[in-house]
Amino acid sequence: MEIYKKLLKIQKAVKGLSKDKQSHQYGYVTGNKLLSFIKPLMDEYGLLLKQEILSIENERQDYKTKYGEKSEILTKVMMKFTWIDAETGETDTNLFGANGQNDWEKGLGSALTYGERYFLLKYFHIATDQDDIDNPDRKTSEPVDITPETTAQPIYFDRLKARLEACTSTDQLKKVYTSFAPQEKTITKDVKDTMKALLTPTQNG
Repeated sequence: MEIYKKLLKIQKAVKGLSKDKQSHQYGYVTGNKLLSFIKPLMDEYGLLLKQEILSIENERQDYKTKYGEKSEILTKVMMKFTWIDAETGETDTNLFGANGQNDWEKGLGSALTYGERYFLLKYFHIATDQDDIDNPDRKTSEPVDITPETTAQPIYFDRLKARLEACTSTDQLKKVYTSFAPQEKTITKDVKDTMKALLTPTQNG
């Protein structure tokens, strides 16, 4: 079987992945979940994915937050991903770029992790939902400064309440509630407790 036939089999097998991580109001598929689906198929078809760093560019980013000044490193990497068929020796080489911004010692790691995940998503044409953090066409808004005045607004509370009420299991409810900021947890605790009571009998019964 030629290498492209094997890669096509992987593409056909991965129809789509549900989001398992929350970042602010956006969900996305983590690298761990993505690899948990793709790596067993790579092993089955005898495919390796070799990753090489071609260049690294670091740039210091200084900015202010409501908690004070912060400095991070923006790392830009150019990478080469090479699919290798261990049975035939055939290869498929792809150039790819990625950025990552994090604390001083973590910028490169963030860029490499993001690059691998995003390369696999795009190579196999795994769709990202409209509200996925990786979707360039997603609707965005200015960052919300979470203050007591903000959380007191009815529209803000209704949005949080809707997210909790959309949960269909206690595990999902826990993940959503955990992703909230402390002030958000405070104003939605009653909603969370009500939903937990509604969902628990369903799971037990």
